[in-house]
Amino acid sequence: MTTKTVTALLALALACAAPALAQKAQAQKPMAPAAPYKAVAVVPPGEMTDAALIELRGQIGDAAKRRDASALARLVVGTGFFWQRDQRDAANKRKSGFDNLSATLGLANKDSAGWDILTGYAEDQTASPSPGHKGAVCAPADPGYDRAAFDNLLKATQTDVAEWGYTVSSGIEVHATAAATAPVVEKLGLHVIRVMPETKPGSAAYQRIATPAGKIGYVSIDAIAPFGNDQICYVKDAGAWKIGGYIGGGEPQ
Repeated sequence: MTTKTVTALLALALACAAPALAQKAQAQKPMAPAAPYKAVAVVPPGEMTDAALIELRGQIGDAAKRRDASALARLVVGTGFFWQRDQRDAANKRKSGFDNLSATLGLANKDSAGWDILTGYAEDQTASPSPGHKGAVCAPADPGYDRAAFDNLLKATQTDVAEWGYTVSSGIEVHATAAATAPVVEKLGLHVIRVMPETKPGSAAYQRIATPAGKIGYVSIDAIAPFGNDQICYVKDAGAWKIGGYIGGGEPQ
């Protein structure tokens, strides 16, 4: 499963997080007009090659596709589950790890996208250590980039981090309109990219962006990943990897 495919799954399950963030930022303050900006390079997150963790992800994926709560419960820590949300631990310590995971993703709600989100997490091959939780690794991993350069970019463009994402691969085609048959106006490298709100009804399969050259165009919705993705976290429990926490807002209940 490629990073691009995983991004597509998560983008679908999370209701296209990048455009939603851009729309939210626009509602909070007037959005600065598109203009050329200095590209900040990103390094795609690396794959986690631990064989035991790969096996766990496979088991999670199987349980998620079957919507098998009993099988999934065996893959979650019994106690100590954390839910980092709004700068606090929102986990209910009186409940089991599975009950807390179910709450984060709304697994008991038949209309929730939680099981699909879990499938996407299981298929994501990346993971990185969690700064706030010793021994935990979380996925999807964030890309590497120069944070000082990105901060300078935000100041120079008078924008918010919610207005930016990053390319998941190089050579992404930017189309003049939201259609695969539209002319290609530019190709993107591996760098941060400005996400622009849609000004008129368009295709849900495409995202409106501004390139470093200041051009407005459209890319496939799975081509740009947002910063600050929700993450699922894995920890060692009695020597075996298990789901041990969640970082983010979770699925609306």
